[in-house]
Amino acid sequence: MLPPWSRPLEVDRLADGGADVDFAIPLAELSGLRPQRAGVAGKVQGRAQFTRERGLAVARLTLEGSATLECQRCMQPLEFALNSQVRVALLHSEAEVARVPEELEPVLAPGGRISIGELITEELLLSLPIVPLHEGDTRCASVPEAAAAAPADTHRPFAQLADLLKR
Repeated sequence: MLPPWSRPLEVDRLADGGADVDFAIPLAELSGLRPQRAGVAGKVQGRAQFTRERGLAVARLTLEGSATLECQRCMQPLEFALNSQVRVALLHSEAEVARVPEELEPVLAPGGRISIGELITEELLLSLPIVPLHEGDTRCASVPEAAAAAPADTHRPFAQLADLLKR
């Protein structure tokens, strides 16, 4: 049985009714997030409030939680806080993009249906760092000093290439 957040919802019906949908989603279960952020863990919870503005179905997403990512410098777990509010216009087709005001983000809802999981995945792909790194010093605290320092004797195989090309 599918979890409630993964079922496609009719955006027009939700917008016309002013529906509020609460959610709590384990990040590892978001199938759209896995190919982009393999190994992500954590949980996000929040609320999606649906309304109609200027003839468009609009969802106001409020989410908070944390994601556990892998630091690309030291390869250790990195906790990333999630706290976001965004308003999105839910569009039936790409032709409607021109009607979306600047303060709204356009999101395609093919056939007028989209799941809460798809909305959250879109927001997370925009808010999670492309290259997760621990903040602070240029080196992570867990990287040994010898590994962080550049080797004193660097081998440069192409250093003499300029001289060879002049011949």
